[in-house]
Amino acid sequence: MIMQISPELKTSLIPLRDFFKNPKKSSFKLSPKGTHLAFMAPYKNRKNIFVQEIGQEAVRITEELDRDIAGFFWKTDDRLIYLRDNKGDENYHLYVANKNGENARDLTPFPEVRASIVDSLPDIDDEVLVAMNQSSPSVFDVYRLNIVTGKITMVAENPGDIAEWFTDHEGIVRGAVKTDGVNNTLLYRANENDAFKEVLTTNFREAVDPLFFTFDNKQLYAKSNIGRDKQAIVLIDLENGKEVKEIFSHPDVDAQGLSYSRKRKVLTLAYCTTWKTEMTFLDERLKQLYSDLYNRLGDSEEVWLISANKKEDKFVVLTNSDLTAGTYYFYDTTTKELQKLAEANPWLKANDMCEMKPIQYQSRDGLTIHGYLTLPKGKELKNLPVVVNPHGGPWWRDSWGFNAEVQFLANRGYAVLQMNFRGSTGYGRKFWEASFKQWGRTMQNDITDGVQWLINQEIGHPNKIAIYGASYGGYATLAGVTYTPDLYACAIDYVGVSNLFSFLNTIPEYWKPMLEMMHEMVGHPEQDAQEMRAYSPVFHADKIKTPLFVAQGAKDPRVNIDESDQIVAAMKEHGVEVQYMVKENEGHGFHNEENKFEFYEAMEK
Repeated sequence: MIMQISPELKTSLIPLRDFFKNPKKSSFKLSPKGTHLAFMAPYKNRKNIFVQEIGQEAVRITEELDRDIAGFFWKTDDRLIYLRDNKGDENYHLYVANKNGENARDLTPFPEVRASIVDSLPDIDDEVLVAMNQSSPSVFDVYRLNIVTGKITMVAENPGDIAEWFTDHEGIVRGAVKTDGVNNTLLYRANENDAFKEVLTTNFREAVDPLFFTFDNKQLYAKSNIGRDKQAIVLIDLENGKEVKEIFSHPDVDAQGLSYSRKRKVLTLAYCTTWKTEMTFLDERLKQLYSDLYNRLGDSEEVWLISANKKEDKFVVLTNSDLTAGTYYFYDTTTKELQKLAEANPWLKANDMCEMKPIQYQSRDGLTIHGYLTLPKGKELKNLPVVVNPHGGPWWRDSWGFNAEVQFLANRGYAVLQMNFRGSTGYGRKFWEASFKQWGRTMQNDITDGVQWLINQEIGHPNKIAIYGASYGGYATLAGVTYTPDLYACAIDYVGVSNLFSFLNTIPEYWKPMLEMMHEMVGHPEQDAQEMRAYSPVFHADKIKTPLFVAQGAKDPRVNIDESDQIVAAMKEHGVEVQYMVKENEGHGFHNEENKFEFYEAMEK
């Protein structure tokens, strides 16, 4: 049951573009000395980097007009590094620019190559460690990249089976995870000149995810579910692969993260997500710092320290909630100055937004499904039109916080139901494994059962239920209108899978080492051919009678455009109404502002 809330004063209709335009300012980061701030802000509708000396006017240092900058960080007090891909292909290149915008250049100008940061090497001014698939599309080697000269030197060659590299606190590649597609082996070497040795091997169902080395670089903090259902944060002895001790766990959900002070070399914070983020402080100094911030900012929102200078006496603070996209502050612990920097979306007022409430219900086979329900303001909370919004992944989860799509739909008068169906991460191994080879089956039943629960609560109108999802959520949308064709009044499939065979056949090259694991989780095209055909919506398009809108990025590397092309062609063949939007300059989801506007305007209609 959920608590019935009396209707509040009706809020006015907010312009659609206010929900989906780029933030006014976002992603604030402090320079190493703490004298300057960098942040993202729109320039000609694209997110670019601006730099300001604290207390002074900001100066734009990039001029990217084709694509938003995907992310950035300070390398030194004079240089920043940022990432950008080409039209959504996810082949990210690394760029460097001076803090005044001069000498901007592509550091990885290699076609069809994807670069990512392995270690930013904060104590070495001119170098970073990057992983690139330059030698083979599916294999990532590690290179030392000089950001001044552009010189690139390989420091760890991938024999073909390494899925992840990690470094010690001096920036030396000391650890790796190799995979045969199903079994993962943790590797370790005592120094850069030694060969890697195997520490422990687990089936992929047992996760040992490296976090970082201890401060003497001899042991490893990791997330592990070995011998337990819920993932815990543990300390591992790298000489024998044994767990030394448990650092943090929660009885109901997986441990999520562990933070530390680089300057003071102490563990500071562990956290997990129940229905909201829960923090456990491991360091008294950080606990006092957060206590001071909560006293000054209130506790109605989550508070995060998202950036610090090297001395760790100046911070960027972010507060956010289900009602606000975020407010940034500059906090000087020496002077106790707390200065508001910016609101991400000042045009959206918290009083006009709708609360995201936690809910739970039982699946037909007895699992407890957790989720969120957002109800519109100013309406009797009975027989509402509903948008069911299953998340992507599918091995992901919805969390409490600001969601522009949800707030937009609630502002239009819809109740929005989000559920963490089986397979959603964070609820332990058993719940995750319950999703294996269950696309369109029990995973879909969890969504259907949520709809039925809402109808039984008399909150949702049985004839006014829509379903909308992206990626796996797009698959769930197609499965919903295929296998329960009378349940939904309309549907929106956004970069969704329609054919399990072709989906597995067109995954990116760098996912290929995990293909065997995907066969265990989704299905094997030969051994499970009958089931995969039964639960691929494209082969059952004749059952669809719900009006459908399909949207797809032409450069999508994860869900190939062929997935959307197939379902649209199949529906047209059966005379079913379908609207199809393709954007040539987008990938897995639309990022360019004008394309987002067009998509959500079509969705609203």
